[in-house]
Amino acid sequence: MARISLKDVTVDIPIFNSQGRSLKKAVMGMATGGKIGLTEAGRTIVRSLERINLEIQGEERVGLIGHNGAGKSTLLRVIGQVYYPTAGQAIVEGKLGSLIDVSLGIDGEATGIENIYLRAALLGIDKKIVNENIDEIIEFSELGRFVEMPVRTYSTGMHMRLAFAVSTMITPEILLMDEWLSVGDEGFRQKAETRLNRLIESSSILVIATHSQALIKKCCTRVVWLEHGQMIMDGKPDEVCPKYFK
Repeated sequence: MARISLKDVTVDIPIFNSQGRSLKKAVMGMATGGKIGLTEAGRTIVRSLERINLEIQGEERVGLIGHNGAGKSTLLRVIGQVYYPTAGQAIVEGKLGSLIDVSLGIDGEATGIENIYLRAALLGIDKKIVNENIDEIIEFSELGRFVEMPVRTYSTGMHMRLAFAVSTMITPEILLMDEWLSVGDEGFRQKAETRLNRLIESSSILVIATHSQALIKKCCTRVVWLEHGQMIMDGKPDEVCPKYFK
């Protein structure tokens, strides 16, 4: 059974090129992206998350809300094991699938086909599975003969369609998303949403960061509200949304 257990999770991100002296009188002062402070060694840090306690079980659909810099993406990256807590403990059980950085690993000088294999390798997808699905991926991305061209020749929309087509090959137990993806024209967006809905339905746990109340009402069974890296509220959508979106 998939589950996520965070106990007193704190994440401090060091800022190595800042002027620490100018911040000595503002230790742990509030900022848009969390709290700014100094370590004992005098290094500047941004505390992106502070003492987060969160238990998520199978079949839960959790929406993360909060203003820009509240810590939503950092929390997703902790769950996705990209970031490790500075303090506290993060336990994640189950096969992970991340749609946070769908363009991660895309090489502009490589062709579309070469990038399909590169991105799949980063996602831990076996080459045999890619070989079996390569035609479907190319067809879904709507790239045509451009799939044989270097990605640097692609438009932004073509780039995103390729990355999206590969990233959604995954069949995870825990699916992480950072806002609803916007890829291509209206026709492709509808196709992408259908594919995403199938992916969500097949996953045991969904955690999605969003600013959309409509999306929360449509997809989520639970909402976690973050501000300045701290948890403000955790409850059902009809309990949390009226307070946040008022």
